Amino acid sequence: MSHILITGANRGIGARLAELYAVTGDTVTATARSGDGYAALDVTNPASVKALASAMAEETVDLLICNAGIYPDKGQALEDGYPSDMWAQSFATNVTGVFLTVQAFLPHLMRSDAPKIAIISSQMGSDTKAPGGSYIYRSSKAAALNLALNLAADLAPEGVAVGAYHPGWVRTDMGGDGGDIDVAQSAEGLIREFDALSLETTGCFRTWDGRDHPY
Repeated sequence: MSHILITGANRGIGARLAELYAVTGDTVTATARSGDGYAALDVTNPASVKALASAMAEETVDLLICNAGIYPDKGQALEDGYPSDMWAQSFATNVTGVFLTVQAFLPHLMRSDAPKIAIISSQMGSDTKAPGGSYIYRSSKAAALNLALNLAADLAPEGVAVGAYHPGWVRTDMGGDGGDIDVAQSAEGLIREFDALSLETTGCFRTWDGRDHPY
């Protein structure tokens, strides 16, 4: 059995991932900003990240899934939208929060025989998908993808595999009702991809349905 730590596990894809891993008998630490039945973790708050890492100081984490994310700029107008505080909030969650979580839980991962980090990015962060709009979300997910690649390079000598993943256009509060797939399809596919992640494939950018995605 493995120990899986999931950020943003109170809804959507994160919640479904937590449910599926629990069914297989793995130990799951499902986190949420508010707590409320989850391990309290606000990825934008360094003190919160350090507090959870300290509380789990003696534990091993085999797979860290950095799933927490926000998309506040949907529908913003170029002419008068995208305020500076929206940029700051988005990058604090989608990029800095990923880094702080990885940094804090590296000691826990290093205890594992085959440690892995899965970072949920998006095809909206790919250079090949730039139709305009959603500037903040696209920029933050591009940064998360870049972060994953650099972490993969630095952590490979330490035996830690890192992958970035496009979860699909999912019918969630974030993705909207027009998505291509439901939460269950995305989560099941992502788990298959996480299982396949290794030092041989570290630095990958994969889709939920098993395809390499161009950066």
